[in-house]
Amino acid sequence: MSTNEAIARLDAAVCALGDVDVSAWSDELLTDQLGELSAVLCALDRVLSQVADAVRARGLRIEEPLPA
Repeated sequence: MSTNEAIARLDAAVCALGDVDVSAWSDELLTDQLGELSAVLCALDRVLSQVADAVRARGLRIEEPLPA
């Protein structure tokens, strides 16, 4: 996968996550989905940490963009 494709896929993932609004889910639905949601969020955290650690291992910093 090219660098541009990888970044485009990461951007698409951010957009998809931005569409998730658990406040609109009923308590019953959230309770039913909590195990699966937790597993997905933990997997996402693990993979993002691996990517960030790989960048830092190369001596670079990950900085939050300044607001426009």
